Amino acid sequence: MPLLEIVAITLAGVAAGTINAIVGSGTLVTFPTLLMLGYPPLTANISNSLGLLPGGLAGAYGYRRELAGHGALVRRLVPPAVLGGVVGALLLLVLPSSVFAAVVPALVLFGLIMVVAGPRLQRASAARAARAEQAARDELAQQAHQAEPGPAADHAAGHPRRSPAVPTVVFLTGIYGGYFGAAQGIILVGLLSVLLPVGLQSINAVKNVVVPLVNLVSSILFMALRWGEISWAAVLLIGIGSAVGGLLGSAIGRRLPPAALRGVILVVGLVALARLTIWPA
Repeated sequence: MPLLEIVAITLAGVAAGTINAIVGSGTLVTFPTLLMLGYPPLTANISNSLGLLPGGLAGAYGYRRELAGHGALVRRLVPPAVLGGVVGALLLLVLPSSVFAAVVPALVLFGLIMVVAGPRLQRASAARAARAEQAARDELAQQAHQAEPGPAADHAAGHPRRSPAVPTVVFLTGIYGGYFGAAQGIILVGLLSVLLPVGLQSINAVKNVVVPLVNLVSSILFMALRWGEISWAAVLLIGIGSAVGGLLGSAIGRRLPPAALRGVILVVGLVALARLTIWPA
């Protein structure tokens, strides 16, 4: 492998790991990078999922403080995340490679749109979450004043966490993550921010557990069923870079301006779209 390719893949892994820990959508750096270097779409997707796993685990470790008090929620989301990851990975493996190659441009474009719309979506979601949390507190205070039994107060405070919409969203995003995964984190954060009266930092921490879990499940299936489609050199380079990036991103948190990161994602993603649609290999 040429030195320039080694450097490019490793740096893409660092950028992806950093972005995934902070906001999500790091796949839109590493996946197009592999495509631009000549990797087939299916090989690039599988190798990318495997390579980003260390970065996801590093990001989850870095956000461990924000996970405090949300263990029950995380445990509740594990089954739908695992199931969704399995379904998505099987769809990728069962459908012909030509189908995946045909839908890649649409998936990349959708991911880029989500990156652009992400800040506005998150701001709107944060406002909804704040209103929902205040409404729950007001209802809880009213019930306490009226000496209502405990279960009613629990319903006011915790019902959004138990809503079937939450695991359903995790399951659907898990399918998307197992199949492709670009901007999965942004989609998940945006939707959970609407459904859960929890701060965005805590939701981001939950995302940093759910998304790597989906990657882990899909990676196990890929290794078991499509070993020959994996580029282990790319996996190793992305893995090293993403682990560094995951620790870096979790340390930086929201201090790093996202505009520059989104700019990199857009540039690389648009180049990949041109490669796929205008001058496909």
